[in-house]
Amino acid sequence: MALSISTPTSSSLVPASRQVVRLTSRSAKPATFSLRRPPLAAAAAAGNAPTSPVSEVVTELDAVAGFSEIVPDTVVFDDFERFAPTAATVSSSLLLGIAGLPDTKFKSAIDTALADGECNALEKPEDRMSCYLTKALANVGAELAHQVPGRVSTEIDARLAYDTQGIIHRVHELLNLYNQHDVSTDRLLFKIPATWQGIEASRLLESEGVQTHLTFVYSFAQAAAAAQAGASVVQIFVGRLRDWARNHSGDPEIDEALKKGEDAGLALAKKVYAYIHRNGYKTKLMVAAIRNKQDVFSLLGIDYIIAPLKILQSLEESVTDPDVKYGYVPKLTPAIGKTYNFTEEELVKWDQLSLSAAMGPAAEELLASGLEGYVNQARRVEELFGKIWPPPNV
Repeated sequence: MALSISTPTSSSLVPASRQVVRLTSRSAKPATFSLRRPPLAAAAAAGNAPTSPVSEVVTELDAVAGFSEIVPDTVVFDDFERFAPTAATVSSSLLLGIAGLPDTKFKSAIDTALADGECNALEKPEDRMSCYLTKALANVGAELAHQVPGRVSTEIDARLAYDTQGIIHRVHELLNLYNQHDVSTDRLLFKIPATWQGIEASRLLESEGVQTHLTFVYSFAQAAAAAQAGASVVQIFVGRLRDWARNHSGDPEIDEALKKGEDAGLALAKKVYAYIHRNGYKTKLMVAAIRNKQDVFSLLGIDYIIAPLKILQSLEESVTDPDVKYGYVPKLTPAIGKTYNFTEEELVKWDQLSLSAAMGPAAEELLASGLEGYVNQARRVEELFGKIWPPPNV
């Protein structure tokens, strides 16, 4: 999925007003954007405001948005003017979505990539297609950057997941392309798989002032190593861990959570949040693969929640009285870092060996599955480009 990103001067992903948009029920295209929403008074969102006038409507979505950034995981392209997105993510899945639309302003960005002389000059077909993919990502990302005030997150090819220098080289390529489009580094963030090599790439890139987002995080070790590396954002897929736990056993981290009567995904998010705040890391925590409204309520206070359209619609359709707290209190606060108990093994300086030993079968399987999905998407884009090259009118 993708990501809501901060304005250039902020370390958060979207403006501090914590705005999201009222969504429609039309089918969405594969992309993720942070969207604007009419602001509510903070006191009303917190549930401790005086009784509101009859005309004031406060929804559950209004209330929860007072504690965490609520990020829709889909958006309809036609709604750009209507809903004014503040930030966006560009990925292989987005390129596939653009290519599948009969008419969109972004198609010219893909056509321009396919007409690129530098790519055309490459002898090997696989190198040529990879070049087209990189150019297309940057072209579409630049178009988005000129339409949103916040930052654009760009997915790094998952085929580079175990190649630190390859990841860094690709990020530098994209940075150069964005610079040619007059998009500055502070408007960008790069989405990298949380392998050890990806975490190392994040550390080196962050030291250059390039902000990174570590994805496919399914274990405490991955998240802790990413935070130590200085990653700007770490993303945990809580629902996928829950699904794994329902059908498997033998993962020490998940088994420990289940023995305590906790949900595996929610428990990991809480633990990582506590770890980040205990150690004062700059990393922001994002959760995805949200399955229901209760997940949202259980994670209030976390930095960012990517929620499916149907859950956001359900939250928006549920009207609540601002006087009724209804549990609208943060479940996660920075103070949790002072009270959470970590083992000595969890507080080590993580390296490749310790990370590998601590991953566990759930993280290993889910990481591999996620990478496979991203690789397949990239290949589908390249196959599509091979069929439509050269573009019309070129």
